[in-house]
Amino acid sequence: MNVSVIGLGKLGAPLAAVLASKGHEVIGVDLNPEYVRLLSLGMAPVEEPRLQELIEAGKGRLKATLDIGTAVLGSDITFVIVPTPSDGKGAFSNKHVLAAIKDIGKALRMKDTYHVVNITSTVMPGSTGGEIRDALEAASGRTVGKDAGLCYNPEFIALGSVVRDMLYPDMILIGESDPRAGDLLESIYRTTCDNKPPVRRMNFVNAELTKLSVNTYITTKISYANMLAEICDHLPGADVDVVTGALAMDSRIGGKYLKGALGYGGPCFPRDNVALSHLARTIGARADVAEATDRLNGYQIDRLTATVRSFIPPNKRVAILGLSYKPDTGVIEQSQGVALAARLADEGYQVVVYDPAALPAALAVLGNKVSAAESADSCVSAADMVVITTPWGQFRELSALKLARPNRRIPVLDCWRILPKDLSANADVVYLGHGDRGALAIEHRVEGGRSAAAS
Repeated sequence: MNVSVIGLGKLGAPLAAVLASKGHEVIGVDLNPEYVRLLSLGMAPVEEPRLQELIEAGKGRLKATLDIGTAVLGSDITFVIVPTPSDGKGAFSNKHVLAAIKDIGKALRMKDTYHVVNITSTVMPGSTGGEIRDALEAASGRTVGKDAGLCYNPEFIALGSVVRDMLYPDMILIGESDPRAGDLLESIYRTTCDNKPPVRRMNFVNAELTKLSVNTYITTKISYANMLAEICDHLPGADVDVVTGALAMDSRIGGKYLKGALGYGGPCFPRDNVALSHLARTIGARADVAEATDRLNGYQIDRLTATVRSFIPPNKRVAILGLSYKPDTGVIEQSQGVALAARLADEGYQVVVYDPAALPAALAVLGNKVSAAESADSCVSAADMVVITTPWGQFRELSALKLARPNRRIPVLDCWRILPKDLSANADVVYLGHGDRGALAIEHRVEGGRSAAAS
């Protein structure tokens, strides 16, 4: 099928590559000339695992242009996957979607065949059947459901695994203007998914609400696990992994995202949670669970800072390993590592940071509050305490020799429990959510006082 994809960023470029790799003729569009140039040369415009591989697999079927009209005239269906930034109240703005719809509509006036416009960007409930539909009909002169189709079809993916998530989705969600539009969109997914995911087709508002509901339910599980982890911190002998491991055995709960560690971050989870709360307030409903989840997530940096403070006082050197909000991406939006680095620096700690992918972006935010290391080992080599905030695989290979200090051990706060407890005789590996943390903190404070007195 001939497909156009409007937006070639972190989600749009992988989508275009997946479609082309599965045999579809794809024209990608972006306002960024560099993205268009790179994709036209067969090069990935953004960093994402397996993206380059799929671009090469779709070679000859994947083109790029700056002109929406050209793309629409050369395709049967258009995927719109442009940013929908949050406004000051927490709702998503449709300004970029509406700008794309206006140009799509102009192009549709120049063709007489049926065309489907598929909104893949996350939008607020009421948007697709409201101002987006109105804008499409006004710009195209067509009637949605009659001579033009309109769908809302958000992706359920995570940065760092976008390609995999597109090839093996848990489900396909389609909000449709009419069965013809939904049939066409579903037929595309039947050719692109390597598994056979269930397809849920519904009206626009149900699909829009489902997208927000999925993400906010996940954030609730994360915050619940973090709540349990803090309780376990204060109970001698308690272990949050044992507790959540048992909870996961209950089929009503399941184990995904049920790990007591750090707060959630990234470009989707935090803002989707806030958006659902805003929606509820706007229509006179309550979203107490979503609001509590957001508050508890914000508290995690306070909790983590207090944990560091319980081991070492300000003016000491803290090494932070991990600045991206998750492994396998350089994205730092709502990153726990970046937030912790800023907070500790403000409290007077000497902070040195390292991340294999996110260091430039993080330093642009943190400025001269912190110093940067060239590797994980150099980051920890002179630190009084180490905090692992992102579970990058390479951090599992942390050198025990770099943790050695004359006549003392240093605490290594492993928020994700990726290091063995017996990593080194020179360090105490401390897990969040384990009841031995308090005793270790007291021990290190006493030991630190003795070291200071001896010096």
